[in-house]
Amino acid sequence: MDMAESDGERMTERPMKPIAGAKPNFFRPSMMFPAFLLKPVQGAFPFGPGGSLRPLGFGNRFQPHKVYGRIGNLEVRLARTKGDIKRAQRLRYKVFYEEMSAIPNALAILSRRDEDGYDSIFDHLLVVDHGNPAKGRRWGRPKVVGTYRVLRQDIATRNDGFYTQGEYDIAPLLRSRADQNFIELGRSCVLKPYRNKRTLELLWQGVWDYVREHGGSAMIGCGSFPGTDPNLHAQALSYLHHMKLAPAEWRVRAHEHLRVDMNMLPKDAINTRAAIRALPPLIKGYLRVGAYVGDGAVIDHQFGTTDVFLVMPVEAMNTRIFNHFGAPDELPTPVEQDFAALN
Repeated sequence: MDMAESDGERMTERPMKPIAGAKPNFFRPSMMFPAFLLKPVQGAFPFGPGGSLRPLGFGNRFQPHKVYGRIGNLEVRLARTKGDIKRAQRLRYKVFYEEMSAIPNALAILSRRDEDGYDSIFDHLLVVDHGNPAKGRRWGRPKVVGTYRVLRQDIATRNDGFYTQGEYDIAPLLRSRADQNFIELGRSCVLKPYRNKRTLELLWQGVWDYVREHGGSAMIGCGSFPGTDPNLHAQALSYLHHMKLAPAEWRVRAHEHLRVDMNMLPKDAINTRAAIRALPPLIKGYLRVGAYVGDGAVIDHQFGTTDVFLVMPVEAMNTRIFNHFGAPDELPTPVEQDFAALN
């Protein structure tokens, strides 16, 4: 499966943001990672009521060494320590704030990290570069060049719910599809020199192995268009509305006070070829796998994007991905830890 469009295209994706005024619970004892939930209001994090500073803690749970795949000097694995997560946050800051148009608050400027109150309950997938000894490049510590956040439904239920709920009303979907095990994806980014098919496929291998390992039956999250003017994406948004809208049993609607109608052009006025070309690479990749979109877009002013909801039921996925990455009912094969000493 080729989810990358070219080496120079951005491959980023973020999950949903919070309803205005919502404050996440920053203290999550015993939780180390797993989720994609609400983002604190710009300027508010990390201050609690009364303006007191709350340090972001990751609890006491550390992940075992878990490697999902390897290609050459690159490997995809779970973050295991606070340091791993901080390196992923620095990569996110570099891509979202320095390269793209996200607006950092004072804490982000000082720390040079993209962090929120939900990092502590997400699992974090990392693509790390161990260097090339043959060319004299072997890092003392692996270089994080790609990352994804993933949240299991059981962890979300025990905490503040899914990050996506900040922009989309997902509660009816969770109730009506109680037979499903949802996993949320988000905060995906890749360092610019590594934006190629190899890195993205390795990152997806990690996501898919994680989903299979935890019995996930549907993935949710958000994809983003650059900019906060939806009219600039009228062709693509209208294409998504008319051609890729989720069937009723999987459909999610944006919160009314945030919702932007994606039905900007009538179906017969859409230039399908141009609309597909205008889709961001990650959204295009998800659609190729079998994802549907929700009803309505949402503008994220902090990150400078126009977001759309994506749901990917495993039952609707293109079977080609199973041939390449493994069938849903197959447990991922453990990868030998050749690089363990460097971690």
